Amino acid sequence: MIPPVVDPEWLAKHHEAVVLADVRWYLDGRSGRAAYDAGHLPGAVFVDVDADLAAHAERGSGRHPLPDPEHFAARMAALGIADGDTVVAYDDAGGVIAARLVWMLRATGHEAALLDGGMASYDGPLEVEAPRREPVTFTPRPWPTERLAAIDDAGDPANVVVDARDAARFRGEIEPVDPRAGHIPGAVNLPCRTNVDERGRFLPPEELRRRFAAVGVTDGTSVVSYCGSGVTACHNLLALELAGLGPGRLYPGSWSQYSADPDRPVATGG
Repeated sequence: MIPPVVDPEWLAKHHEAVVLADVRWYLDGRSGRAAYDAGHLPGAVFVDVDADLAAHAERGSGRHPLPDPEHFAARMAALGIADGDTVVAYDDAGGVIAARLVWMLRATGHEAALLDGGMASYDGPLEVEAPRREPVTFTPRPWPTERLAAIDDAGDPANVVVDARDAARFRGEIEPVDPRAGHIPGAVNLPCRTNVDERGRFLPPEELRRRFAAVGVTDGTSVVSYCGSGVTACHNLLALELAGLGPGRLYPGSWSQYSADPDRPVATGG
């Protein structure tokens, strides 16, 4: 399997052999589709986080629960992404959104990677027309249970529970979208946006290992990754893999599910 992150030079060499996926999405309500239509990398298809990478949220499941495998497969097929395709995904936020698609594909055995640096790493002309790709076959595969964590796993002291949100949200100083402010008691904070440098490029693997070690994650540690709704948590899981520390597990419901239950304890502060 290809590494979880590829650089622009790798993409330039393999451009004709991959499917590029634009996975822009914004917490503040801006339209990722509008951003795509205004200009995207040549040949890229637009992947909608809400419609393609999440189920319609049911009460108590969080804002972006994983879709049924059949729904995910149907959406990939409709976009022209086939079983044997290699997908390279990007966004304009250091990969923290596009990581959701990459994680979903890699977790189900498909070849996928983030474009290191995303849109900022590309200096050529952008396209405004969507490519014409014919529907193909993408076979549904179940979400592997060993790659997922449930709400109770997030409170299990046997796991190192890593919160990917920004520090202010972790501490409970602000909460723009979810029912309560704070974090899961016992969780540690490793903001996913600090996995990359000022250019949006991933830190070297040895630096990522040091960052994980600082919050208690070393070889063999059982890691549960969460964020607001199970999207940016995937970035920490890819960083974990890039650092050679194993795949970890995603808690898909994340804080949006956990905080919606008034009976569950909440921690604030550092």
